[in-house]
Amino acid sequence: MGSDVRDACGVFGIYAPGHMVANQIYLGLFALQHRGQESAGIACSDGDTITVIKEMGLVAQAFDDVKLAALDGHIGIGHVRYSTTGSSEWRNAQPIFRSVADGGIALGHNGNLTNTTELAEVLGTLPGMFEHSATEVDSTSDSELIAALLAQEFSNGEDSDGRDLERALTTVLPKLSGAFSLVLIDEAHLFGVRDPHGIRPLVLGRTDGGWVLASETAALDIVGAHFVREVEPGELVAIDAAGVRSIRYADPTPNLCIFEFVYIARPDTQLYGKSVHLARQRMGEELARQAPADADMVMPVPESGVPAAQGYSRASGIAYGDGFVKNRYVGRTFIQPDQRQRGSGVRIKLNPIAANLSGKKVVVVDDSIVRGTTTRQIITVLREAGAVEVHFRVSSPPYRWPCFYGLDTGERADLLAADMSVGEIQDFLGVDSLAYLDLDRLVAATEVGHESFCSACFTGNYPVAVPLQDTKLVLENRSAADHDFGQILPEQSAQ
Repeated sequence: MGSDVRDACGVFGIYAPGHMVANQIYLGLFALQHRGQESAGIACSDGDTITVIKEMGLVAQAFDDVKLAALDGHIGIGHVRYSTTGSSEWRNAQPIFRSVADGGIALGHNGNLTNTTELAEVLGTLPGMFEHSATEVDSTSDSELIAALLAQEFSNGEDSDGRDLERALTTVLPKLSGAFSLVLIDEAHLFGVRDPHGIRPLVLGRTDGGWVLASETAALDIVGAHFVREVEPGELVAIDAAGVRSIRYADPTPNLCIFEFVYIARPDTQLYGKSVHLARQRMGEELARQAPADADMVMPVPESGVPAAQGYSRASGIAYGDGFVKNRYVGRTFIQPDQRQRGSGVRIKLNPIAANLSGKKVVVVDDSIVRGTTTRQIITVLREAGAVEVHFRVSSPPYRWPCFYGLDTGERADLLAADMSVGEIQDFLGVDSLAYLDLDRLVAATEVGHESFCSACFTGNYPVAVPLQDTKLVLENRSAADHDFGQILPEQSAQ
């Protein structure tokens, strides 16, 4: 469910000659705040100089009028982060800046590389393995490795022709494996990149006098840009005074993360040209047909379960109602004074409406169950509020396999469904019945074909080779000699 999944990051870029773009980037990051709450940053170029400001915390905490005024320029990128490779600290905040040749580059990354260790070995950047050099990695994120590889290409390059970053990208991108949707700038250009599988989204929009790149179409809406198209898998988009150029650096094999449809993306976003909100309602309808229940009320776990609960109610004929009030002023983390109060975490965020629950049989709909600890607490709260039966319905299949492509779901041992049957999970949660949406029904609800998605978190079939173990902190406290960083190849994935 939402509180068990750490989101992917969000990226935003804009090229608008004659306009100061910092405020538009700020608004764009607000629209993408749900994708990352650990840090926020903006980099802008005025044609001669790139200025970067990044801070820990939410967008509103990281920026004010003074900081935005200091970001002079008509080209810029922004980033909101949840850490996937590299811990949550300022040096890992983005955009990442590097001085190269006679200028600089700034980069924002959504996703997670799966060949981080190999790239680090090439650069000699694992702890204790490098000497100080122009391509030294100062942070501990895989995104910094991309910047270092680009800087290395600059140092190996020939005389400048104004397209140094474009040339460096066409050399470096084929070396990267995993998930990467990138926005980059130098002094005069804006670039957008999607990995060959298109695991993380990236879209292109048009605004008055300029162009916009964003992780989601909702971020285009907030700055008044209209959607043009998705950046295609394996495509590099270059934007400058001459307009938009498309460079194909790899053959496309579209495998968008299906969890973008289930939970990550905002409901007012479109993916593959489909409304995420309507897709989630269809998931609920499919769930009602697959797993009906005898109940008095259908209720969501807010906010992520709302569209599917609406769909379940509509298809089942059972009245929709609210069972929780959500405290909208509680973030993903909050101070818990002592161990005895840790169990109050759910009540701080979700308080039951006893009048709607007392004596009722309820169907509770959520998007997913990952670790299960929060879900178990939710069931306890509902029972205490007077619910006589609790039938839990999940609008996605059991989450059995960790994500290596930009979601921090922990290792497989952390996943509730990894080694438990649905019946065992039902007993663990203490519900009267439990059902998950079948994968075929989930895909049908998106109105997009199976072949267009990565569903490895449900099936164990990874489209890109993944490490045998979690590599979140590989650049911080591990060396190549310490661990076996073998890989699970796609053909070796679980069946």
